[in-house]
Amino acid sequence: MESNLFQLQYAIDTFYFLVCGALVMWMAAGFAMLESGLVRGKNTTEILTKNVALFAVACTMYLVCGYAIMYGGNLFLGDIALVDVDGVLGNFGSRDGGFTGDAIYSGASDFFFQVVFVATAMSIVSGAVAERMKLWAFLLFAVFMTGFIYPMEGAWTWGGADVFGLFNLGDLGFSDFAGSGIVHMAGAAAALAGVLLLGPRKGKYGPNGEIRAIPGANLPLAALGTFILWMGWFGFNGGSVLKLGDIASANAVAMVFLNTNAAAAGGAIAALITARLMFGKADLTMLLNGAIAGLVVITAEPSTPSALIATLWGALGGTLVVFSIITLDKLRIDDPVGAISAHGVCGLLGLLLVPVTNGDASLGGQLIGALTIFVWVFAASLLVWSILKLTMGIRVTEEEEYEGVDISECGMEAYPEFVTSKP
Repeated sequence: MESNLFQLQYAIDTFYFLVCGALVMWMAAGFAMLESGLVRGKNTTEILTKNVALFAVACTMYLVCGYAIMYGGNLFLGDIALVDVDGVLGNFGSRDGGFTGDAIYSGASDFFFQVVFVATAMSIVSGAVAERMKLWAFLLFAVFMTGFIYPMEGAWTWGGADVFGLFNLGDLGFSDFAGSGIVHMAGAAAALAGVLLLGPRKGKYGPNGEIRAIPGANLPLAALGTFILWMGWFGFNGGSVLKLGDIASANAVAMVFLNTNAAAAGGAIAALITARLMFGKADLTMLLNGAIAGLVVITAEPSTPSALIATLWGALGGTLVVFSIITLDKLRIDDPVGAISAHGVCGLLGLLLVPVTNGDASLGGQLIGALTIFVWVFAASLLVWSILKLTMGIRVTEEEEYEGVDISECGMEAYPEFVTSKP
């Protein structure tokens, strides 16, 4: 009987990992729709190409070396589909033979759940550098980001390794439940490094410092993308409980789902009200970023707050993201989709809120952890971006930018029926 219960728990926890991983994978579609909706029509095909290609690159690089760097183990895990919980992927879960509260699941399911997180971090970069970056330079950066830069900071956090052998973030009281800092702030740090070297889009800022809005081509797609991300986030945060096969874990999962949804709602409402007070209009793009900001904030600790606290935390994120987007524009940091603000600034906020409800975390540990993640990812990304800029260049020509990168990079238009061709 005990053996049957063990097998049942193993099956349930493994299946839960796989389902949550599939939900997180669907976030790739959310990023693709959100970004393609917020860029101009002449750049749609290229940004869709980036989103599909970066997901494939992330999955391959994490398989080849990223997972091994992050958790230790063998490189070139070509037989990953064949391993079980005791295989070469590392020591995951309990080795006990009984029905316990420990996480017990397939090592391959763990890899699948982890790899879609890597792709999420890289997707954040895509929107921030949109409309003026060379496609192949972006994809080469994705190789380094997903194969080395992200896995290194992941090793120091979720992997439990010492930071360059000097100190251990876990010992300092650092906690990041599902990746407000490890995934979202890291992606924003890499994006910021690229944006600073890339420069703003032509026409975004006037000679006297005026800020010119550049509307997206398809706001229905952007709204759809946000709803897809909202849905995928249940797997992102819910799967990070790591198991489902007992009463305590099931209750924890339910609370994480509830708080994730509450924070998104709080962020959306707060951003909408903030935009109305500041601009006199209900700004849809701020509303969308507000929902994402709330989701990012709660990702650092969705299990311990009450639903009301989660809503308030989301509202803080939704308010902050509006001010952050405006501030970055004033600093002439051009981010077409608001990714640096929603994922980076609000990711930091999420980390700093963790000790409010999680007694195992400390504010000092959160600050040191956030600083470690940002400095490493930003510095390493700046180095890679700089090398790419010096060798192959990272920005398209002014003429190509004017015509749209769909033609220069992909040779096709996303909306050809709206293009007037010469006779």
